[in-house]
Amino acid sequence: MFSFNSPYGACADCGGLGTRMDFNLELIVPDDSRTLSEGVLAPLGKLRGEWGKSQLEALGEIYGFDLNSSFRSLGKKAKDAILYGTDEEITIKFDLEKMKGEYRSSYEGLIAWLRRRYRQTSSEGVRKWIESYMSNDDCSTCEGSRLKPEGLAVKIAGRNIADVCRMSVGEAGGFFAGLELSGNDRLIGEPIIKEITHRLRFLGDVGLGYLSLDRSATTLAGGEAQRLRLATQIGSRLMGVLYILDEPSIGLHHRDNGRLIRTLKELRDLGNTVIVIEHDRDTILSADYVVDLGPGAGLGGGHVVAEGTVEGIKRVPQSRTGRYLNLEGSDLKKREPRNGNGKHLVVRGARENNLKNIDVPIPLGVFTCVTGVSGSGKSTLVNDILFLGLRRHFHQGQLFPGKHDSIDGVENIDKVIDIDQSPIGRTPRSNPATYTGLFTPIRDLFAQLPESRIRGYKGGRFSFNVQGGRCEKCQGDGLIKVEMHFLPDVYVKCEACKGRRYNQETLEVMFKGHNISDVLNLTVDEAHDLFVNIPTIKRKCETLSSVGLGYIHLGQPATTLSGGEAQRVKLSAELSKRGTGKTLYLLDEPTTGLHHDDVQMLLDVLNKLVDKGNTVVVIEHNPDVILASDYIIDLGPEGGDEGGWVVTTGTPTEVMRCNESHTGEMLREVGAVADAIHRGQ
Repeated sequence: MFSFNSPYGACADCGGLGTRMDFNLELIVPDDSRTLSEGVLAPLGKLRGEWGKSQLEALGEIYGFDLNSSFRSLGKKAKDAILYGTDEEITIKFDLEKMKGEYRSSYEGLIAWLRRRYRQTSSEGVRKWIESYMSNDDCSTCEGSRLKPEGLAVKIAGRNIADVCRMSVGEAGGFFAGLELSGNDRLIGEPIIKEITHRLRFLGDVGLGYLSLDRSATTLAGGEAQRLRLATQIGSRLMGVLYILDEPSIGLHHRDNGRLIRTLKELRDLGNTVIVIEHDRDTILSADYVVDLGPGAGLGGGHVVAEGTVEGIKRVPQSRTGRYLNLEGSDLKKREPRNGNGKHLVVRGARENNLKNIDVPIPLGVFTCVTGVSGSGKSTLVNDILFLGLRRHFHQGQLFPGKHDSIDGVENIDKVIDIDQSPIGRTPRSNPATYTGLFTPIRDLFAQLPESRIRGYKGGRFSFNVQGGRCEKCQGDGLIKVEMHFLPDVYVKCEACKGRRYNQETLEVMFKGHNISDVLNLTVDEAHDLFVNIPTIKRKCETLSSVGLGYIHLGQPATTLSGGEAQRVKLSAELSKRGTGKTLYLLDEPTTGLHHDDVQMLLDVLNKLVDKGNTVVVIEHNPDVILASDYIIDLGPEGGDEGGWVVTTGTPTEVMRCNESHTGEMLREVGAVADAIHRGQ
């Protein structure tokens, strides 16, 4: 009765999902100042068909409007009749090619018509078209609680199960700790409450105290999901287990890092072995043993540079990690923060999730960091409100921004680009060469070679996505997918082309001893040397190298690139474009997966974007990035309900002076780095 996954407890209308896909009036009528004839009803567009026009004209005779009336000026009854239909009969006059006359009928209504078509159609295209006018909203029956009224009627201390699940981990801990039970209730409840409070404590120990208990798993960041699984393991109290964690500090503020490290040590002290892949300095310093791989990336890596205790690693001069631990070799230089162009974007009345109806000015033409402890509202402000609001303004995006009043100053930018760590493609066909546009000039070059001209080959001959030059057995994939039904699909090398993607005739065309397949197998740096005399190709290779990707292969499948690599491929694509200098770039923790040396490269790239007049806004916990920014917006002071305020804003130096800011405290703690920056070392 208390589970939304059970038919006994789940709300009958939404099936326990808490949300329902339904038609959204803002998508159907995006601009109510337009008239019916101008296409105010998006699914109908401009009224060109006689039948639809005649129906609305007939409806207008009853409700007192015509096709030149703006939707905004119509009364409620007229709007409801247009959207939801009416039982009143209307007289529709039609004059078609072979027919002329009148037809009396009730009017179905636009939304009712769309709903009927959605229910009846077997066409996937029609379904997607109709879904473009729908959005997911809270179920009106259970109001998002997912449960039937019977389950919600049971309360403890005045709260039903949905109320408790809406609490954050920290709030729930306080609620259960404060429960006063007596008699039989105490006998029944105490062992259960003990289990609940233990689990809540484990979640708090790994830095997840700000998460609400009903938070959807699909909305968790990678680091949050990993720490959630870690909390589960702590609760199991197993011994003799080997735990492997890949960057568990992702998304954690410096303030919360200590608790995570204590949790990992607790696992170790139980008699387990813990292996952590990590770039965070505090985590490395806390390790009992360090294995440093390198010295470079890609073909330049793969060696054990150093291994041993932290102090031992620090004494190995070849170890970049050792130099980082010694706070040596920082490329950050002392410089005055940029002043920008004097203009601002201002998010007004931001109140989504835990944001406290705040106004946030964002200076344009500078590099801004949005900081704060985990759960303070950073992603809500930047991703859910700023990005979705601007995307809806510029591109009529389907997703609606979080609750806010307005975004002022939009006229000062011409576009917004979110450079996240999602893959650059979902299939092996996507690769850095195709994503950055590098493959087009390479194919054109091969098409201009004498051998190609003799044979009549065009640029398309050297594409593995079209027929003609590709291997048809694998259709240019180089791999054959073997479906394993109940097991994951297996990919095997194509027997016909041996994984080279092209047919033999295409592979006979050579440039400096390399055919098109050989070129795709080159690293970016190798391709730069091969095409050093071809300016368009050379320039794109240099851009990829400038973001630290000289080691990746041009044809490397997108599915094999890490999140940080995919993000830097996107950055290089942006750098190679001719911009207007009025673009807003948004990045959410771009240092994920990056070593200290790579962070310096990333900063160089971001500064190049700002030097062109653009604006870069980054959500970040990394102290090097925060110290290198021109302006900081620090949210908090805590996570969850205790966050959502603007704690302080200003330059890194100004934020350091704020005693109420956890970020300021962190910057003071890494004073050795800060002092080195300000001394110009």
